[in-house]
Amino acid sequence: MAYTTIKKPSDYFNTKLYTGNGSTNAITGVGFQPDWVWIKKRSATGSHCLFDAVRGNTKRLQSNTTNAETTETTAITSFDSDGFTLGSGGTANGSGTTLASWNWLANGAGSANTDGTISSTVSVNTTSGFSIVSYTGNETVSTIGHGLGVTPSMIIVKGRIAARDWIVGHHTQGWTKSAMLNSTNAFSSQTHWNNTSPTSSVFTIEGGSNSNVNTNNAGYIAYCFAEKTGYSKFGSYTGNGSTDGTFIYTGFKPAFVIIKNTSDSSNEWNMFDNKRDSFNVITKRLVANGDSADAPSTYIDFLSNGIKCRTSNNLANGSGLSYVYMAFAEEPLVGDNPATAR
Repeated sequence: MAYTTIKKPSDYFNTKLYTGNGSTNAITGVGFQPDWVWIKKRSATGSHCLFDAVRGNTKRLQSNTTNAETTETTAITSFDSDGFTLGSGGTANGSGTTLASWNWLANGAGSANTDGTISSTVSVNTTSGFSIVSYTGNETVSTIGHGLGVTPSMIIVKGRIAARDWIVGHHTQGWTKSAMLNSTNAFSSQTHWNNTSPTSSVFTIEGGSNSNVNTNNAGYIAYCFAEKTGYSKFGSYTGNGSTDGTFIYTGFKPAFVIIKNTSDSSNEWNMFDNKRDSFNVITKRLVANGDSADAPSTYIDFLSNGIKCRTSNNLANGSGLSYVYMAFAEEPLVGDNPATAR
């Protein structure tokens, strides 16, 4: 079995938990200088905070709202060699608040990419299959260079300037469908991708005014992911409605997983990681489309080779219901540093 050249997945993705102090707060232990940082309060309600190196460390987006990008000079004040530094702002550093941060490595502020009919700025890590893509819409059917060198399995696009939904494409659903990260809505037939599959160099966006992905002269950010054996997986599964639930093979011990019901419009984008729960069963859940604090219950197990559902709830394992997921590894199943059971 082939496996990724990534021997240590935490060199490319890592979850870091911390406690806010309401003042300057250097968060270390990430293991690299992150280019995309996604922060969520755990002990209190509060909107998500998403920052990246292409837009700049002071530019915040919120996965649970359609809000335009805001400038927050007291949230992340710098991306550092082993993490990031926070200012006194309460959105990401409220005194005594516990928070989770999920961190990805790309390639800094990015560089020009002219592969598409619209030029883009791309920060890409081809080893881990992740790129951050900035572009400006033109209202006509267009292609955007993503820099991955292989076909992406999942793409998330957000308008920066005006209120826009977060548009999600996932290869298991086909590129005639999309869903919204800020909503519980199911995947449905949409033309955001102009009914065109991405290639190893570009993805396609629809034309038309007031578009969630291509309004004229409006700025957009896209997060693009390609599957890497032993490090990341973007798949689908069918629930069985039992607490002895469906097993999902990933080929690695997961570090971070997001699961979404594809057909039921009342279920969230559920977020689990190996730091908030360091042993099975995983009981702590945050939701990408909501502002709620950690919600304890019985959900899933992280195994050495995948995910085991431990709930009969429709949010992750409803009988006969379909789900998509994105997952990143703590340890690969095979290679120089093989996974062991939790």
